[in-house]
Amino acid sequence: MVRELLIQFYKSTRYKPTRIIFYRDGVSEGHARVLYYELLAVREACISLEKDYQPGITFIVVQKRHYTRLFSGDLQVGRSGNIPAGTTVDTDITHPYEFDFYLCSHAGIQGTSRPSHYHVLWDDNCFSADQLQLLTYQLCHTYVRCTRSVSIPAPAYYAHLVAFRARYHLVDKDHDSAEGSQVSGQSNGRDPQALARAVQIHQDALRTMYFA
Repeated sequence: MVRELLIQFYKSTRYKPTRIIFYRDGVSEGHARVLYYELLAVREACISLEKDYQPGITFIVVQKRHYTRLFSGDLQVGRSGNIPAGTTVDTDITHPYEFDFYLCSHAGIQGTSRPSHYHVLWDDNCFSADQLQLLTYQLCHTYVRCTRSVSIPAPAYYAHLVAFRARYHLVDKDHDSAEGSQVSGQSNGRDPQALARAVQIHQDALRTMYFA
């Protein structure tokens, strides 16, 4: 997948990426295992295109499922009482020696705002904490479905949309959703070729973000 994206990027821009920055969602505490396999896979994809092609890689894990909440010491924080959008915490409650931070990039309109926890597992690009936090916050403003900033960077949201859309391709249309989930979990559904045929996209929509 990475190899195909690199080729498509070159065809569109006539440049090879010098930096690859990606946000990985859906990872809990097994950071080291995910980092080893996925970072190695990205490296191999780059080398398969050109032997000396080794762009800098920044690997960031995004976590929403945690119990940390942030509150403002200032009572004048708006009607909702939540912290303002863009609030960042990278000291005191973060890891003592690893690169992580909390960022509440969205405005809490209702309920208590839940900041996202970012854990930088690998950084060849030598970003400073301020640079990476600013980049992350700016990416939260680029989600096409919303005119406000969202809670995680737009690329991670788009990955969710792609995965959710793929379910409609894989579920048997002759069954309801519960039965369809069981059908897609059978041995035939795990065959890579069968999965590729199930999620085949029309050629005209292949290079567009039709899922958004």
